[in-house]
Amino acid sequence: MKILNFGSLNIDHVYKVPHFVKKGETLSSEDLKQYPGGKGLNQSIALAKAGMSVWHAGVIGADGQFLSDILTAAGVHTELLHTDTKAPTGHAIIQNDVQGDNCILLYGGTNQQITTIYADEVLSHFGSGDYLVLQNEINQLSYIIINAKARGMKIILNPSPMDAKIFELPLHLIDLFFVNEIEAAGLIKSKLSDADISDNEKLASRLQELFPENNFVLTLGEEGSMYLSSDTQIYQPAFKIKAVDTTAAGDTFTGFFLSGLLHGKNIPASLELASKASAITCSRAGAAVSIPTMEEVK
Repeated sequence: MKILNFGSLNIDHVYKVPHFVKKGETLSSEDLKQYPGGKGLNQSIALAKAGMSVWHAGVIGADGQFLSDILTAAGVHTELLHTDTKAPTGHAIIQNDVQGDNCILLYGGTNQQITTIYADEVLSHFGSGDYLVLQNEINQLSYIIINAKARGMKIILNPSPMDAKIFELPLHLIDLFFVNEIEAAGLIKSKLSDADISDNEKLASRLQELFPENNFVLTLGEEGSMYLSSDTQIYQPAFKIKAVDTTAAGDTFTGFFLSGLLHGKNIPASLELASKASAITCSRAGAAVSIPTMEEVK
């Protein structure tokens, strides 16, 4: 069994601000740091640090070669990465406020330069029983999902950033979704324009009702997380910490939950492992650099 993460690679520009900039406002940043990022890169590093053998596929520009080095240093297989010298690497502008919350503006760059020829070449190295991890930060998602499923792969999707493109995907082929409250609400509202999702229990029940063929991991920030199938709800409380930066918390959760599950842990134990790991990530600045090792989590 192998894991392929066909995902984004970004250069993150993180601005420390007293509050998120408002419409029409000019705001001075207190600090600026540059980090490796992208949900794809973060999840691959989380999987590797959690003890999984993971291959990362994606496209970087000439300005993003250091991202390949960072993946390699974390133990991720990078031989399937492709370089496009004609486009800049994807990047993110991240505001990080005094409470440790963030808001993110993405530019796709090379993350939107994936071709069907490249996708075919990558998928040719994987087959039945292998896992494919995806996010909504690259192009050709429908093509990749359909052809991976035809090969017998299990498909994991984090539909972030949540936008209209998600509803063009063959969502019935997804084996497991990772969603936060905003992404879950977006999925529900695509089915019911007047959906009542005023609390977490209603949100979870609506997901089960409207997507009975799919399984979900629903992350709820400081209120914890849940695993949902058609007839099952399993709840995990969050570990209380002082948040410094929540940027890669969800990506860390994804990597460590999958590692726990694929190493034979049951769902409650996998949720607990992922919750511990994401709590550590929230206590540190940066995205990929904040992800802990399995030894730290233990």
